[in-house]
Amino acid sequence: MPFYECVILARQEVSAPQVEALIDEMAGVLAQGGGSVAKKEFWGLRNIAYRVKKNRKAHYVLLNLDSPSAAVKEMERQMSLNEDILRVLTIRVDELEEGPSAMMQAKNSRDERPRREDRGFGDRGPREDRPREDRPRRSEGGE
Repeated sequence: MPFYECVILARQEVSAPQVEALIDEMAGVLAQGGGSVAKKEFWGLRNIAYRVKKNRKAHYVLLNLDSPSAAVKEMERQMSLNEDILRVLTIRVDELEEGPSAMMQAKNSRDERPRREDRGFGDRGPREDRPREDRPRRSEGGE
């Protein structure tokens, strides 16, 4: 069977358990069509780049699917009828990604990054004590 990745944006007014129930319902639609959900990742409530149906934020969910195309089309049709789903993007991939997605890796690395003070960007002393090497000196000849 072909592999798909599907990213779903759900309204911000919907709670996280309701989003999980919605995703389980869509997984049931896939199962009826002979497919399965290989992986579910809940990316959380995130800002959207622009307003979508008067919403500034949305719950993001990634699904890795192993399913025939007819089942994926039926799932997308069901999602288009649901008013809690703002956007859906489904693409076909050659193989499913193992482990966490790039979004989850970025989220985890953000938590592990050292703070600004710990990286050596803290107090540099008074401004007068530092040399002014950032720009060339003006010559007094008027150039």
